[in-house]
Amino acid sequence: MSRDSNYDHHISIFSPQGRLYQMEYAFKAANTASGLTGVAVRGKDSCVVVTQKKIPDRLMDPTSVTHLFNITPKIGCLATGLLADCKAQVQRARYEAADYAFKYGYAIPVHVLARRIADLAQVNTQSASMRPLASVLLLIGVDDEKGPQVFKVDCAGHYLPFFATASGIKEQEAVNYLEKKVTDMKEYSQDDTIRAAIMCLGSVL
Repeated sequence: MSRDSNYDHHISIFSPQGRLYQMEYAFKAANTASGLTGVAVRGKDSCVVVTQKKIPDRLMDPTSVTHLFNITPKIGCLATGLLADCKAQVQRARYEAADYAFKYGYAIPVHVLARRIADLAQVNTQSASMRPLASVLLLIGVDDEKGPQVFKVDCAGHYLPFFATASGIKEQEAVNYLEKKVTDMKEYSQDDTIRAAIMCLGSVL
C-alpha cells in the first residue's frame, strides 16, 4: 500500500506533495464516466457545442438520453461526466439563471452564470461531508455586449473563457486538434464554426 493512499480518505486532506487526491478522482470520473467527448467552438458571431449520443441500454427510449441542455433560451450547456451529477448541476444553473432574471429584470450573462456555478462547485471541495460533482460544463451563449462566449466550468470550481475547448474521454486529442485552428477561429462564420466543431469531434473518435 503506497504512502499517498493514506491521504485520499477525505477531500479536505492534502498529501505531503500538496495534492488533493479526491479532486483528482473527481476529474477522472468527470472525463471518463460518460464515455463521451464534447467540443465547443466560438466563431465571429456564433458558438456551438457538439457531442456524441450513446444509448446505454437498448430498452431505453433514445429521445430521453442527452447531455445537451438549455439553461435559458439564450444559454446552452453541454455536460460530460456522471449523468445524475450533470443533471443536478444543470438544474441548479437553471435556478440561478431564473433567480437572477427575477432579481435584476434581465437575462443572466454567460460569464456571470459560469462564475456562480463555479463558486457553488468550489464550496464542495472545502468540506469532508461533501462530494464534488463529477461533471464538467461547457456553457455557450451570445452576449448582448461581449458577443459569443464559451466557458468551461469543472468540478474544482475553475471557470475560464475559451475560443474553443473540449471535455470528456478524448479531451486532450481534441484540444490538440483545436490548437492548430485557433488563429482562424475569430473570423469563422456560423457554418464554419459548426463545421470546425464536427470535424474536430470526427477526427478524435
